[in-house]
Amino acid sequence: MTAPSARLRAATARKFGWHFTGPLLRDGSPLPAVGKWEVFKGTLSMCNSGLHVGITPWNALQYAPGETLRLVEYADVGETQPDKIVCARRRTIAQMDATEMLRYFARLQAISCIDRWSIDPPDIVLDYLATGNEELRDAAWAAAWAAAGDGFNALVYECFEGPMREVGFKP
Repeated sequence: MTAPSARLRAATARKFGWHFTGPLLRDGSPLPAVGKWEVFKGTLSMCNSGLHVGITPWNALQYAPGETLRLVEYADVGETQPDKIVCARRRTIAQMDATEMLRYFARLQAISCIDRWSIDPPDIVLDYLATGNEELRDAAWAAAWAAAGDGFNALVYECFEGPMREVGFKP
């Protein structure tokens, strides 16, 4: 294992991190009450067994099985990696249903690269990204998917321009 990063050392010293979960923990047990310690009895093994914690919220998101985000305190650390730790004890400090926050973040990310579309994005997509109006979501998804398909097809046709011309294929 390489030397831990400054961010990992700081998080380890503080012993606070982040954990995403669904309505149940991965082992099927209910979420513990805020303030209650979870205890794992067994061999700690990164990505296999133990209680896992992301060093940052972004790190935790990479392994998220659900939309409940928890700020946790942890103890009895086993293995560490630059983005996560595995431990034997974890206690929820605070938690939230992060669904709306995650959707908002996703819309911001989509808006940040909207200028890279090969064609003008459909108005319904822009309306959904700007407002988050759930009534527009399915239609925006369909329009974005269709536009992405059109863009992909155009790219492939450009790459195959010579062979297509040789055989007389016109899309």
